[in-house]
Amino acid sequence: MTIAISLIAMSSFAQVKGSFTDSRDGKVYKTLTIGTQTWMAENLAYKASSGCWAYHDSISYIAYGYLYNWETAKTVCPTGWHLPSDAEWTTLTNYLGGESVAGGKLKSTSDWNSPNTGTNESGFTALPGGCRYDGGKFSSIGIYGDWWSSTEFDTSSAWGRYVYNCFSWVSRNYSSKYSGFSVRCMRDK
Repeated sequence: MTIAISLIAMSSFAQVKGSFTDSRDGKVYKTLTIGTQTWMAENLAYKASSGCWAYHDSISYIAYGYLYNWETAKTVCPTGWHLPSDAEWTTLTNYLGGESVAGGKLKSTSDWNSPNTGTNESGFTALPGGCRYDGGKFSSIGIYGDWWSSTEFDTSSAWGRYVYNCFSWVSRNYSSKYSGFSVRCMRDK
């Protein structure tokens, strides 16, 4: 495991940026500490043996990361990292000023369809990876990003976060566990 760290100030958020090498496949991920939490600053792009898909099943979309069903999402983060809980996502959005503004602060300034309200003020660089519906249809790359949490809503659904290109909010929503969403891993404490 290789970790590199540097401290920068960006807007009103002090950030510690670094990197992490996933020993499973050698991929290097940017990392970012926001408040008391350390996140991967990229969507996970680890190819699990099942329950994950590249958008439209095309390797050309891997820059957005893989889309994972919920069962796979709970186990796919590398050792020392985990799928954040609903409460951990709430801690992040609250730190960034609440759900009504956190989406804009999370979104990258590029890759989103116009109009993009993203400022990436947080350095999180959220990408619009779209989703894969539980029936197998891919939808909305460039328009929205949807990320799993580890928290179950009920036997068939789990909580996640949703960001849309033309709004600055982040939405807390629940979806079918069979859908394919992006994963952002959070470092274990």
